[in-house]
Amino acid sequence: MTMHILLIHQAFAALDEPGGTRHIEIARVLAEKGHQVTIITSPISYLTGKSRRAATRWRMTEQVSPQIRILRVYTYPALHKSFFHRVISFFSFMFSSFFVGLAVKDVDLVWGTSPPIFQGWTAWLLARLKRVPFLFEVRDLWPAFAIAIGVLQHKTLIWLSLALEKFLYKHADTIVVNSPGFIDHIREHGGKDIRLVENGVDPAMFISAAAGKNFRETNNLQQNCVILYAGAHGISNDLTVVLQAAEILKNEKRIKFVFVGDGKEKPALLQLAREKGLTNTLFLPSVPKSEMAEVIAGADACLAILKPLELYKTTYPNKVFDYMAAGKPVLLAIDGVIREVVEKAKAGVFVEPGKPGSLAEAALWVLQNSNQAVSMGENGKNYVKNHFHRTVLAEKFEKIALELRPQK
Repeated sequence: MTMHILLIHQAFAALDEPGGTRHIEIARVLAEKGHQVTIITSPISYLTGKSRRAATRWRMTEQVSPQIRILRVYTYPALHKSFFHRVISFFSFMFSSFFVGLAVKDVDLVWGTSPPIFQGWTAWLLARLKRVPFLFEVRDLWPAFAIAIGVLQHKTLIWLSLALEKFLYKHADTIVVNSPGFIDHIREHGGKDIRLVENGVDPAMFISAAAGKNFRETNNLQQNCVILYAGAHGISNDLTVVLQAAEILKNEKRIKFVFVGDGKEKPALLQLAREKGLTNTLFLPSVPKSEMAEVIAGADACLAILKPLELYKTTYPNKVFDYMAAGKPVLLAIDGVIREVVEKAKAGVFVEPGKPGSLAEAALWVLQNSNQAVSMGENGKNYVKNHFHRTVLAEKFEKIALELRPQK
Protein backbone atom coordinates (compact mmCIF):
# COMPACT_ATOMS: atom_id res chain seq x y z
CA MET A 1 0.00 0.00 0.00
CA THR A 2 1.52 3.30 -1.11
CA MET A 3 0.73 6.88 -0.20
CA HIS A 4 1.01 10.42 -1.53
CA ILE A 5 2.53 12.53 1.25
CA LEU A 6 2.51 16.33 1.16
CA LEU A 7 5.28 18.00 3.19
CA ILE A 8 5.11 21.71 4.08
CA HIS A 9 8.60 22.86 5.06
CA GLN A 10 10.01 26.36 4.54
CA ALA A 11 13.54 25.38 5.66
CA PHE A 12 13.77 22.21 3.54
CA ALA A 13 17.25 21.60 2.09
CA ALA A 14 18.00 19.36 -0.87
CA LEU A 15 21.33 17.53 -1.09
CA ASP A 16 22.78 20.30 -3.29
CA GLU A 17 21.96 22.95 -0.64
CA PRO A 18 23.50 23.76 2.74
CA GLY A 19 21.48 22.79 5.78
CA GLY A 20 19.96 19.73 7.39
CA THR A 21 18.83 17.07 4.93
CA ARG A 22 16.71 14.86 7.20
CA HIS A 23 13.63 15.33 5.03
CA ILE A 24 15.09 14.64 1.60
CA GLU A 25 16.81 11.56 3.00
CA ILE A 26 13.50 10.28 4.45
CA ALA A 27 11.73 11.17 1.20
CA ARG A 28 14.24 9.14 -0.83
CA VAL A 29 13.60 6.06 1.28
CA LEU A 30 9.83 6.57 0.99
CA ALA A 31 10.19 6.92 -2.78
CA GLU A 32 12.18 3.70 -2.99
CA LYS A 33 9.24 1.98 -1.34
CA GLY A 34 6.85 3.35 -3.96
CA HIS A 35 5.40 6.34 -2.10
CA GLN A 36 4.98 9.73 -3.74
CA VAL A 37 6.27 12.78 -1.85
CA THR A 38 5.43 16.38 -2.77
CA ILE A 39 7.45 19.00 -0.89
CA ILE A 40 6.37 22.64 -0.73
CA THR A 41 9.26 24.84 0.31
CA SER A 42 10.89 28.23 -0.13
CA PRO A 43 13.43 29.28 -2.80
CA ILE A 44 15.27 31.20 -0.03
CA SER A 45 17.92 29.23 1.86
CA TYR A 46 17.05 29.20 5.55
CA LEU A 47 20.76 29.00 6.39
CA THR A 48 22.27 31.60 4.04
CA GLY A 49 19.28 33.79 3.17
CA LYS A 50 20.19 33.51 -0.51
CA SER A 51 17.75 32.66 -3.28
CA ARG A 52 18.00 29.37 -5.14
CA ARG A 53 16.05 30.85 -8.04
CA ALA A 54 14.30 34.16 -8.79
CA ALA A 55 12.43 34.69 -5.52
CA THR A 56 9.74 36.78 -7.17
CA ARG A 57 8.25 33.87 -9.11
CA TRP A 58 5.09 32.44 -7.59
CA ARG A 59 6.00 28.78 -8.02
CA MET A 60 8.88 26.71 -9.39
CA THR A 61 8.75 22.95 -9.84
CA GLU A 62 11.68 20.55 -9.49
CA GLN A 63 11.16 16.88 -10.27
CA VAL A 64 13.84 15.16 -8.20
CA SER A 65 12.69 11.68 -9.21
CA PRO A 66 9.47 10.12 -10.52
CA GLN A 67 8.24 9.94 -6.91
CA ILE A 68 9.65 13.17 -5.44
CA ARG A 69 8.52 16.62 -6.53
CA ILE A 70 9.61 19.94 -4.98
CA LEU A 71 7.42 23.04 -5.33
CA ARG A 72 9.25 26.26 -4.39
CA VAL A 73 6.78 29.03 -3.65
CA TYR A 74 7.11 32.75 -3.19
CA THR A 75 8.69 33.79 0.12
CA TYR A 76 9.59 37.30 1.28
CA PRO A 77 13.37 37.28 0.70
CA ALA A 78 14.81 39.42 3.54
CA LEU A 79 14.98 36.45 5.93
CA HIS A 80 18.14 37.51 7.76
CA LYS A 81 17.62 41.29 7.83
CA SER A 82 15.97 41.38 11.29
CA PHE A 83 13.52 39.42 13.44
CA PHE A 84 10.66 41.57 12.09
CA HIS A 85 11.61 40.71 8.50
CA ARG A 86 11.98 37.04 9.46
CA VAL A 87 8.40 37.01 10.77
CA ILE A 88 7.20 38.55 7.48
CA SER A 89 9.09 35.80 5.64
CA PHE A 90 7.39 33.14 7.78
CA PHE A 91 3.93 34.55 7.13
CA SER A 92 4.53 35.00 3.39
CA PHE A 93 5.46 31.32 3.12
CA MET A 94 2.53 30.31 5.30
CA PHE A 95 0.06 31.85 2.85
CA SER A 96 1.80 31.02 -0.45
CA SER A 97 2.31 27.39 0.58
CA PHE A 98 -1.36 27.13 1.51
CA PHE A 99 -2.63 28.29 -1.89
CA VAL A 100 -0.16 26.11 -3.80
CA GLY A 101 -0.95 23.19 -1.49
CA LEU A 102 -4.65 23.45 -2.30
CA ALA A 103 -3.85 22.50 -5.89
CA VAL A 104 -1.91 19.34 -5.00
CA LYS A 105 -4.24 16.45 -5.76
CA ASP A 106 -4.83 12.98 -4.29
CA VAL A 107 -2.97 13.55 -1.02
CA ASP A 108 -3.19 10.82 1.64
CA LEU A 109 -1.29 12.58 4.44
CA VAL A 110 -0.13 16.14 5.18
CA TRP A 111 3.20 16.33 6.98
CA GLY A 112 3.86 19.58 8.80
CA THR A 113 7.11 20.40 10.57
CA SER A 114 8.39 22.99 13.01
CA PRO A 115 10.31 25.28 13.08
CA PRO A 116 9.10 27.65 11.74
CA ILE A 117 5.93 26.83 13.65
CA PHE A 118 3.69 29.05 11.49
CA GLN A 119 3.84 26.58 8.59
CA GLY A 120 2.26 24.05 10.95
CA TRP A 121 -0.99 25.98 10.71
CA THR A 122 -0.84 25.72 6.91
CA ALA A 123 -0.27 21.96 7.09
CA TRP A 124 -3.13 21.50 9.57
CA LEU A 125 -5.58 23.53 7.48
CA LEU A 126 -4.65 21.71 4.27
CA ALA A 127 -5.08 18.37 6.00
CA ARG A 128 -8.53 19.32 7.24
CA LEU A 129 -9.66 20.70 3.87
CA LYS A 130 -8.37 17.59 2.10
CA ARG A 131 -9.88 15.40 4.84
CA VAL A 132 -6.67 13.48 5.44
CA PRO A 133 -4.55 12.97 8.58
CA PHE A 134 -2.20 15.66 9.87
CA LEU A 135 1.23 14.50 11.06
CA PHE A 136 3.06 17.24 12.96
CA GLU A 137 6.82 16.87 13.30
CA VAL A 138 8.61 18.80 16.05
CA ARG A 139 12.35 19.34 15.44
CA ASP A 140 12.76 22.25 17.86
CA LEU A 141 10.74 23.37 20.88
CA TRP A 142 9.68 26.65 19.28
CA PRO A 143 8.61 29.10 20.69
CA ALA A 144 10.19 27.98 23.98
CA PHE A 145 13.71 28.11 22.48
CA ALA A 146 13.12 31.55 20.94
CA ILE A 147 11.85 32.93 24.25
CA ALA A 148 14.76 31.42 26.20
CA ILE A 149 17.37 32.84 23.82
CA GLY A 150 15.70 36.27 23.81
CA VAL A 151 14.82 36.60 20.12
CA LEU A 152 11.08 36.46 20.85
CA GLN A 153 10.23 39.22 23.32
CA HIS A 154 7.04 40.91 22.13
CA LYS A 155 4.28 39.87 24.54
CA THR A 156 1.59 39.59 21.88
CA LEU A 157 3.78 37.48 19.60
CA ILE A 158 4.72 35.24 22.52
CA TRP A 159 1.07 34.74 23.41
CA LEU A 160 0.10 33.99 19.80
CA SER A 161 3.03 31.61 19.35
CA LEU A 162 2.28 29.69 22.52
CA ALA A 163 -1.39 29.47 21.54
CA LEU A 164 -0.47 28.16 18.09
CA GLU A 165 1.93 25.62 19.60
CA LYS A 166 -0.76 24.28 21.92
CA PHE A 167 -3.34 24.25 19.10
CA LEU A 168 -1.08 22.21 16.81
CA TYR A 169 -0.17 19.73 19.53
CA LYS A 170 -3.85 19.25 20.35
CA HIS A 171 -5.08 18.91 16.76
CA ALA A 172 -2.32 16.77 15.25
CA ASP A 173 -3.36 13.19 14.54
CA THR A 174 0.18 12.16 15.44
CA ILE A 175 3.20 14.12 16.64
CA VAL A 176 6.68 12.97 15.60
CA VAL A 177 9.74 14.23 17.49
CA ASN A 178 13.40 13.89 16.52
CA SER A 179 14.69 13.82 20.11
CA PRO A 180 13.43 11.98 23.20
CA GLY A 181 14.09 15.16 25.15
CA PHE A 182 11.07 16.86 23.58
CA ILE A 183 8.43 14.37 24.70
CA ASP A 184 7.73 15.67 28.21
CA HIS A 185 7.41 19.29 27.04
CA ILE A 186 4.96 18.37 24.29
CA ARG A 187 2.89 16.16 26.58
CA GLU A 188 2.73 18.98 29.16
CA HIS A 189 1.48 21.33 26.42
CA GLY A 190 -1.36 19.14 25.17
CA GLY A 191 0.30 16.60 22.86
CA LYS A 192 -1.06 13.04 23.02
CA ASP A 193 0.07 10.55 20.38
CA ILE A 194 3.82 11.30 20.37
CA ARG A 195 6.23 9.12 18.37
CA LEU A 196 10.01 9.25 18.26
CA VAL A 197 11.85 9.19 14.92
CA GLU A 198 15.31 10.25 15.95
CA ASN A 199 17.70 12.43 14.04
CA GLY A 200 20.15 10.17 12.31
CA VAL A 201 22.42 9.86 9.33
CA ASP A 202 23.06 7.98 6.12
CA PRO A 203 26.59 6.61 6.68
CA ALA A 204 27.03 6.14 2.92
CA MET A 205 27.10 9.93 2.50
CA PHE A 206 30.40 10.13 4.35
CA ILE A 207 33.84 9.10 3.21
CA SER A 208 37.13 8.07 4.74
CA ALA A 209 39.44 10.47 6.55
CA ALA A 210 41.97 10.20 3.72
CA ALA A 211 39.51 12.00 1.43
CA GLY A 212 39.94 15.18 3.45
CA LYS A 213 43.41 15.76 2.02
CA ASN A 214 42.05 18.03 -0.71
CA PHE A 215 40.15 20.19 1.81
CA ARG A 216 43.26 20.58 3.95
CA GLU A 217 45.50 21.42 0.98
CA THR A 218 43.02 23.90 -0.49
CA ASN A 219 42.87 25.79 2.79
CA ASN A 220 46.55 25.40 3.75
CA LEU A 221 45.77 23.24 6.78
CA GLN A 222 48.26 20.41 6.19
CA GLN A 223 50.25 21.13 9.35
CA ASN A 224 47.29 21.92 11.61
CA CYS A 225 45.18 20.05 14.09
CA VAL A 226 41.81 21.12 12.69
CA ILE A 227 38.89 21.67 15.08
CA LEU A 228 35.90 22.03 12.77
CA TYR A 229 32.55 23.66 13.39
CA ALA A 230 30.11 23.10 10.51
CA GLY A 231 26.64 24.60 10.54
CA ALA A 232 24.56 27.65 11.34
CA HIS A 233 26.25 30.78 12.73
CA GLY A 234 23.34 31.98 14.83
CA ILE A 235 22.68 33.31 18.31
CA SER A 236 22.00 29.84 19.69
CA ASN A 237 25.31 28.43 18.49
CA ASP A 238 27.44 30.38 20.99
CA LEU A 239 30.38 30.68 18.60
CA THR A 240 31.81 33.64 20.53
CA VAL A 241 32.93 31.01 23.06
CA VAL A 242 34.91 29.28 20.30
CA LEU A 243 36.70 32.54 19.48
CA GLN A 244 37.47 32.99 23.17
CA ALA A 245 38.96 29.48 23.24
CA ALA A 246 41.00 30.34 20.14
CA GLU A 247 42.30 33.42 21.95
CA ILE A 248 43.42 31.24 24.87
CA LEU A 249 45.32 29.04 22.40
CA LYS A 250 46.64 31.80 20.13
CA ASN A 251 50.25 30.83 20.88
CA GLU A 252 49.60 27.17 20.00
CA LYS A 253 50.10 27.50 16.25
CA ARG A 254 49.34 23.87 15.46
CA ILE A 255 45.62 24.15 16.38
CA LYS A 256 43.24 25.82 13.93
CA PHE A 257 39.56 26.47 14.56
CA VAL A 258 37.72 26.23 11.22
CA PHE A 259 34.15 27.52 10.83
CA VAL A 260 32.15 26.31 7.81
CA GLY A 261 28.67 27.74 7.37
CA ASP A 262 26.61 30.88 7.43
CA GLY A 263 24.06 32.74 9.47
CA LYS A 264 23.02 36.07 10.90
CA GLU A 265 25.89 36.22 13.43
CA LYS A 266 28.71 35.48 10.99
CA PRO A 267 29.65 39.12 10.20
CA ALA A 268 29.94 39.91 13.93
CA LEU A 269 32.07 36.80 14.48
CA LEU A 270 34.40 37.77 11.65
CA GLN A 271 34.74 41.27 13.11
CA LEU A 272 35.48 39.89 16.58
CA ALA A 273 38.15 37.54 15.22
CA ARG A 274 39.80 40.51 13.48
CA GLU A 275 39.66 42.63 16.62
CA LYS A 276 41.29 39.86 18.65
CA GLY A 277 43.94 39.32 15.97
CA LEU A 278 43.20 35.60 15.81
CA THR A 279 45.39 33.90 13.22
CA ASN A 280 44.30 30.44 14.42
CA THR A 281 40.76 30.77 13.04
CA LEU A 282 39.45 30.30 9.52
CA PHE A 283 35.95 31.15 8.29
CA LEU A 284 34.68 29.43 5.14
CA PRO A 285 31.33 29.68 3.34
CA SER A 286 28.59 27.10 3.69
CA VAL A 287 28.65 24.12 1.35
CA PRO A 288 25.92 21.78 0.11
CA LYS A 289 25.40 18.56 2.04
CA SER A 290 26.77 16.69 -0.97
CA GLU A 291 30.16 18.37 -0.36
CA MET A 292 30.14 18.25 3.43
CA ALA A 293 31.70 14.79 3.61
CA GLU A 294 35.00 16.06 2.21
CA VAL A 295 34.99 19.03 4.60
CA ILE A 296 34.43 16.85 7.69
CA ALA A 297 36.99 14.34 6.45
CA GLY A 298 39.59 17.12 6.64
CA ALA A 299 39.06 17.66 10.37
CA ASP A 300 40.85 16.11 13.34
CA ALA A 301 37.85 16.71 15.60
CA CYS A 302 34.43 18.30 15.16
CA LEU A 303 32.61 20.70 17.44
CA ALA A 304 28.92 20.83 18.37
CA ILE A 305 28.00 23.77 20.57
CA LEU A 306 24.91 25.56 21.90
CA LYS A 307 24.37 28.20 24.54
CA PRO A 308 24.20 26.78 28.09
CA LEU A 309 20.41 26.88 28.38
CA GLU A 310 18.42 24.21 30.19
CA LEU A 311 16.09 23.74 27.19
CA TYR A 312 19.00 22.89 24.88
CA LYS A 313 19.59 19.74 26.91
CA THR A 314 16.60 18.29 25.03
CA THR A 315 18.15 18.40 21.55
CA TYR A 316 19.57 15.82 19.15
CA PRO A 317 21.58 18.07 16.77
CA ASN A 318 21.95 16.80 13.20
CA LYS A 319 25.62 17.71 13.03
CA VAL A 320 26.60 15.34 15.86
CA PHE A 321 25.35 12.35 13.87
CA ASP A 322 27.12 13.60 10.74
CA TYR A 323 30.38 13.98 12.64
CA MET A 324 30.07 10.49 14.08
CA ALA A 325 29.20 8.93 10.72
CA ALA A 326 32.34 10.53 9.26
CA GLY A 327 34.43 8.86 11.95
CA LYS A 328 35.44 12.05 13.72
CA PRO A 329 35.66 12.54 17.51
CA VAL A 330 33.06 14.99 18.78
CA LEU A 331 33.88 17.91 21.04
CA LEU A 332 30.43 18.28 22.57
CA ALA A 333 29.62 21.59 24.24
CA ILE A 334 25.97 20.55 24.74
CA ASP A 335 24.66 18.76 27.82
CA GLY A 336 21.63 16.51 28.08
CA VAL A 337 20.28 13.75 25.86
CA ILE A 338 22.89 14.12 23.10
CA ARG A 339 25.66 13.86 25.70
CA GLU A 340 24.19 10.49 26.68
CA VAL A 341 24.52 9.33 23.05
CA VAL A 342 28.12 10.49 22.62
CA GLU A 343 29.25 9.08 25.96
CA LYS A 344 27.50 5.74 25.44
CA ALA A 345 29.22 5.49 22.04
CA LYS A 346 32.57 6.58 23.55
CA ALA A 347 32.72 8.92 20.58
CA GLY A 348 33.99 12.20 21.96
CA VAL A 349 34.80 14.60 24.77
CA PHE A 350 32.25 16.57 26.76
CA VAL A 351 33.00 20.30 27.00
CA GLU A 352 31.30 22.41 29.66
CA PRO A 353 28.89 24.67 27.69
CA GLY A 354 29.73 28.36 27.85
CA LYS A 355 33.28 27.72 29.11
CA PRO A 356 36.02 28.71 26.61
CA GLY A 357 38.70 27.30 28.92
CA SER A 358 37.07 23.88 28.82
CA LEU A 359 36.95 24.00 25.02
CA ALA A 360 40.61 25.06 24.83
CA GLU A 361 41.58 22.10 27.04
CA ALA A 362 39.59 19.71 24.82
CA ALA A 363 41.29 21.03 21.67
CA LEU A 364 44.71 20.54 23.30
CA TRP A 365 43.69 17.01 24.27
CA VAL A 366 42.95 16.19 20.62
CA LEU A 367 46.35 17.55 19.58
CA GLN A 368 48.19 15.56 22.24
CA ASN A 369 46.18 12.33 22.01
CA SER A 370 45.65 11.79 18.31
CA ASN A 371 45.48 7.98 18.51
CA GLN A 372 42.76 8.05 21.17
CA ALA A 373 40.89 10.69 19.17
CA VAL A 374 40.96 8.46 16.09
CA SER A 375 39.61 5.55 18.16
CA MET A 376 36.76 7.72 19.41
CA GLY A 377 35.91 8.58 15.82
CA GLU A 378 35.75 4.91 14.87
CA ASN A 379 33.55 4.20 17.90
CA GLY A 380 31.11 6.88 16.80
CA LYS A 381 31.04 5.64 13.22
CA ASN A 382 30.13 2.12 14.30
CA TYR A 383 27.57 3.36 16.82
CA VAL A 384 25.49 5.49 14.46
CA LYS A 385 25.57 2.77 11.83
CA ASN A 386 23.96 0.39 14.34
CA HIS A 387 21.63 2.79 16.17
CA PHE A 388 20.90 5.89 14.05
CA HIS A 389 20.92 4.71 10.45
CA ARG A 390 18.69 6.99 8.37
CA THR A 391 17.16 4.13 6.36
CA VAL A 392 15.97 2.35 9.49
CA LEU A 393 14.58 5.60 10.89
CA ALA A 394 12.85 6.42 7.59
CA GLU A 395 11.19 3.01 7.70
CA LYS A 396 10.03 3.83 11.22
CA PHE A 397 8.51 7.06 9.85
CA GLU A 398 6.85 5.13 7.01
CA LYS A 399 5.22 2.75 9.49
CA ILE A 400 3.73 5.69 11.42
CA ALA A 401 2.46 7.28 8.19
CA LEU A 402 0.84 4.03 7.02
CA GLU A 403 -0.93 3.64 10.36
CA LEU A 404 -2.50 7.07 9.83
CA ARG A 405 -3.72 6.41 6.32
CA PRO A 406 -7.52 6.41 6.20
CA GLN A 407 -9.17 3.28 4.91
CA LYS A 408 -10.74 3.85 1.49
